[in-house]
Amino acid sequence: MSSFDYRAHSHRRYNPLTRSWVLCSPHRNQRPWQGQKEKVTQEERPQYDPQCYLCPGNKRAHGDVNPTYTSTFRFMNDFAAVKDDQPMSTNNDEQDDLLRIQGLRGECHVICFSPRHDLTMAEMTTDDIIKVVYEWIKSYRDMSTKDFIRYVQIFENKGQAMGCSNPHPHGQLWCLEPYRETHNGHCLLCDYAKRECKEQTRIVIENDTFLCVVPFWAIWPFEVLLLPKDHVTCLLRLSSRQIDDLADALRRITCRYDNLFQCPFPYSMGIHQAPVRENHDYAHMHFHFYPPLLRSATVRKFLVGFEMLGEPQRDITPEQAAEQLRACSETHYKQEK
Repeated sequence: MSSFDYRAHSHRRYNPLTRSWVLCSPHRNQRPWQGQKEKVTQEERPQYDPQCYLCPGNKRAHGDVNPTYTSTFRFMNDFAAVKDDQPMSTNNDEQDDLLRIQGLRGECHVICFSPRHDLTMAEMTTDDIIKVVYEWIKSYRDMSTKDFIRYVQIFENKGQAMGCSNPHPHGQLWCLEPYRETHNGHCLLCDYAKRECKEQTRIVIENDTFLCVVPFWAIWPFEVLLLPKDHVTCLLRLSSRQIDDLADALRRITCRYDNLFQCPFPYSMGIHQAPVRENHDYAHMHFHFYPPLLRSATVRKFLVGFEMLGEPQRDITPEQAAEQLRACSETHYKQEK
């Protein structure tokens, strides 16, 4: 019998961030696919759409009118998942181990990345993405002044496959009451960044201060983890050099995503960072990108069956995924035509 090879034989990988496992089955890469196929949307969108709720100067669903903004624009979500004006919950029985309810106040905001309707982050310039990063920083700082807000979750859903309801380039900001946390005081991600820099096999891109890898424990086929090489707790602690490098890394990875299958590559992206106020020096800010596409622009991964009942599973190894992404150009495919 041949010796074990993680590139060819099934194995489990441990995720120390969530204390969970993922099953990796590289020998299934060639299985035939006769299941659902996604539609590839390559339509040319106008720079301005008079029917878009997010374009400058347009009226939104509840009647508010957007300013004629020329850069980024943040506003309170018209259909927020949480609100700041609801009554306090009276059902907080901590003695009930089965049926618990906890009232939750908060705010939800929308952040438009650009006034142009036809762009995505993959097609924006680094200078324009820097403006988005500064808007994230301002938003985090603004929310930290509100006494009931403890955690700020910044994220973006790109593409219809990820449930995005409007193609105008935008992300969201959900700000919540006290956030439950546990930590043993040791920074796992500092150690992990050093390990990845040493091994190199899962690195997709890097610059002086940021590292982007397909994590060893990735669940989604082309999932990536973007993090500062040095310990940074939150957006407010980024230096001007790190802000520039973050924007550079965001442009490069989103461009490689689009170029992988020559399509607007869908994903959910989010930032994990320190809760607002108080001392959370243990936190190491990082970005998660979770894209669903598996082997082409039309074939996506589904978390179903065994993955819902047992544990997540993937076919392509993280090392193979990183190799494919490294082979992609950082000039957007639309500009090469």
